[in-house]
Order: sequence, then structure tokens, then C-alpha cells
Amino acid sequence: MSMFGDKLQAMLVIARRDFVAVVFSKTFIFFLIGPIFPVLVGGLAGSIGGKVQQNVDRPTIGLAMSAADSRAFLAARDELQGRVPGFIPDIVVLQDVKPGEEFDARAALANGDTPVSAVVEGTLDAPLMTAPRERARQWVGIVSNMAARAKSATPTAYPEVAVAEVATSVAKVKTGQIFTAQGSQVVLFLLTMLLAGMVLSNLVEEKANKIIEVLAAAIPMDAMFMGKLFAMLAVSLVGIAVWGGVGGAIVLAGGRALPVMSVPAVGWPLFLTLGFLYFTMAYLLMGSLFLSIGGMATTVREVQTLSMPVSMFQLMVFFFSSYALSSPGTWVEWASIIFPVSSPYAMLARAAQDPEIWPHLAALGWQALWVIVIVRSGAQLFRRTVMKSGPATGSRSVWARVFRRAKAY
Repeated sequence: MSMFGDKLQAMLVIARRDFVAVVFSKTFIFFLIGPIFPVLVGGLAGSIGGKVQQNVDRPTIGLAMSAADSRAFLAARDELQGRVPGFIPDIVVLQDVKPGEEFDARAALANGDTPVSAVVEGTLDAPLMTAPRERARQWVGIVSNMAARAKSATPTAYPEVAVAEVATSVAKVKTGQIFTAQGSQVVLFLLTMLLAGMVLSNLVEEKANKIIEVLAAAIPMDAMFMGKLFAMLAVSLVGIAVWGGVGGAIVLAGGRALPVMSVPAVGWPLFLTLGFLYFTMAYLLMGSLFLSIGGMATTVREVQTLSMPVSMFQLMVFFFSSYALSSPGTWVEWASIIFPVSSPYAMLARAAQDPEIWPHLAALGWQALWVIVIVRSGAQLFRRTVMKSGPATGSRSVWARVFRRAKAY
């Protein structure tokens, strides 16, 4: 217990020393204004992506009419597709309704097995559409047009479409939660990529000044690594707090509201808490890897050379997690959850879509375990390769002793 307490105390000393050295330096202000350009680029990419998403998103209308009316409605939809400019929604038949039979449209909209955004009932002469308000206003003209063409190839009159509005639908909720999951992954990736790279050059100056040898002689190497890692995490949190405060002030001063995002499956309070924890784990996992890799570098030029493959590795992790989001329930999703570096991204997206809590507790424990493993492995590698210490074993050490004795004589 005393050994653990000594390591913890040493870690806190290193963390406090590095944190104060970075935050109170003159260059920290440049670190704070650094994200201006990525934010501008991200905003431009987001606006372009929003326009692309409008063309990609294809909600579906469900039919609950007689078999003959449904066939005619589908034929009218196929006829309009490609001939009428603009968006034509997809249509699926939910049920062939017989005379006198009733259909619960609201239950169909709430059914996750058949995710539709609107339901059309009744007859071709008097269709009834049940949909959320924005969908109803968007599609009432299209439904009237298709109902008229289903009756006649050259319609002269268009039926009045009765509308029954609902608050929302399962399809809309799931689509919104997917957007929330994608947005959270992008934010987590941008923050991690922007902040974790600082760890690469953390040891270069101290190695050049021989300070690292003094520290290594005074405290355990893994405690020093962990202290430096948490110090840079604290610096990153300070930066995020400043950026968030400035961004919020700008939004309030401009009198604009933030874009409304769908409520995640676990709710906003828990989702934000998990977002903070998963950012912490993503930073510690990436930072421990970068600290181990950067510890092998001896000059700033070598650190700059390592920056490109490190950035590519981060991009590959992000793309892997994004691809897993598009393949729910497959081995790809489980691989992204189990792989430690991509696990924070995959689990944060899962929190937006799945209300279960216990998988997050298991995932956080799994990620924390890998942080410890990577830090200890990196510290041992640093001691053996850079500090040139540690027991030598095997035939190589035997021959080394023989040559040393021969040289002494």
C-alpha cells in the first residue's frame, strides 16, 4: 500500500509541475487560439454535409389501404419517380386493409420494426395521412398527386388529403439519434486529434537537458509517465473550458440558439457525463501511445516526422468507428467496441442509440485497464531503450560480460 501511495504522490508531483509549466507559459495563448481555423473548416464542411444529407436522407411512407388501392398507389409513385422534379419518398405497404377493418396508424409510427415517417390510410378519393407536423406539410401535396394519378393517368381533380398530426415517429427518433451519435463522434475526434498530439514532444526537451535522468532516479518511470499524461489532460480540459466559454458567449451575444439535436437514448445529463468520461479515456489511450512513441524521439525534427503517421492513425481509428456506426449488430461494431483505442468513439455513439447503462461501466473499466497496460509497457520500453537500464538476460548478456572482462585485462 505504501508503494502505491509513493507512486501516486510522485505522479501528482509530476502532473502539477508539467501543468503549471504549460498553462503559465507565454505560448499557451497560441494554444488557445489555435482551434479557430479548424472550427472554420469544420463549419464549412458541416454546411456542405448538411446539404448532402438532405439528398441522402430518404424517409418512407407506409400504406394501409385496400390491396387494389395500394397497387395503384405504388404504380403512381413509380410513374412520378424520375418524371417530376424534386424529392419523391419511398413507399411500403404495411397492411392490405379489408372493408370495415381498422388500422392503428399511430402504433405503426411507434413500431421500431417498420420504421416509417408517415402512414396513408383511407381510399384514393379520401386519403388520410398520419405524420409529424413537418412531414405532413411536406408531403400532403405529393400524396394528393399520387392518389390522383393512381385513379387516372391524366388526373383532372386532386383529392383533399386529411391530416392527423402526431408528435413524432420511431423513424424520426432513430434518425435523430444517429445524427447525435455521428456528431458526438466528430466532436470527440476533433478534440482528441487537436489535443493528444501535444504529448508527442513532451519528453524531448527534458531528454536534451538531462532532466529526465534526474527524474528517473527519483521516482518510478511509470509514475512519471502517468503524471505527465494527466498533466496534459488537465491542460486540455482548461483549453476546452475556455473554448466552450468563448463559444457560448458568442452564441448568446449573437442572439442565436444552438441547433436542436435529438435527445440521446440515455438522456442529455448522462450522455454529457459519458461524453466527458469517454473523452478522458480517448485522450489517455491516445496520449499513452503517443507518449511511448514520442519518448523514443531525441529531437524536435523526429517528433515532426512522427506527426504524420500519428495523425493518420487517428484518422483510421475515427473512420473505423464511423463505419461501425453504419453497421450495427455486426462483428465490425463489436470489434470497434473491443479495440481499446476506438472503444470510446463506439461507446459514445452507442449511448446515443441504446438506453442500457451497464455496457458503459464495463467499457470504461476495459479502457482504464488498457491505459495502465500501455503506460507501464511504454515506461519499461523507455527505461530499456533510452535510459539503458534494466536487467540483461540471455546469452547476449553473458558474451557482453566476457568482452568487458577481456577489455579490462
